Amino acid sequence: MSFRTEFLDEALADYIQTHSTHPDEVQRDLIEATAALGDASIMQISPAQGAFMTVLTTLLEPQFAVEVGTFTGYSALAVAKALPPGGRLLCCDISEEWTTVAREHWERAGMSDRIELRIGPAMDTLRSLPEEPAVDLAFIDADKASYIAYYEELVPRLSARGVILVDNTLWDGHVANPSRTDSTTEELRAFNAHVVADERVLVALLPVGDGLSMITPRRA
Repeated sequence: MSFRTEFLDEALADYIQTHSTHPDEVQRDLIEATAALGDASIMQISPAQGAFMTVLTTLLEPQFAVEVGTFTGYSALAVAKALPPGGRLLCCDISEEWTTVAREHWERAGMSDRIELRIGPAMDTLRSLPEEPAVDLAFIDADKASYIAYYEELVPRLSARGVILVDNTLWDGHVANPSRTDSTTEELRAFNAHVVADERVLVALLPVGDGLSMITPRRA
């Protein structure tokens, strides 16, 4: 499976993958199982992005993490394997088919007891969470039209040192190309503009994977 995006040449992308912590055996098998899905496999994050998320989880030591958009479970596995004792991850997705692949590999990795998967609209799951700040880490990687709505549900629930990661915010570089006016590109531009204008948070848009926005509350 190729994880190269348009703003990285192949040699540099390969170098980044080679010099980031490599996937373990279960993660490698999950990459292969996802590749067998065909065109849909493009939705899986890159191993280098997974390594970044594992490092960040190790540093943050989140007790409660939330993922919006799980697909076949690679990003969830990257987070779950680095959770501290007692930490848990809540995953939101609407696909029984794709998350069946995820469950199988979580079980193999010994991570099933750390992960709760809820099948259904993510907005319903997010709105059911307690309103007090308790989310230490969140990852949004789902339908782009709802990015702002997911973000708005998560920001008030972030703990003081909480972090939201948002995937695909460079969209193969198309967000910076004025000639691209398709709906997905416009939705991502709207999200990026919304976040950078939000005085509640600090944001860094990182050239990791397909663009990864890293968001945390401003300190008073």
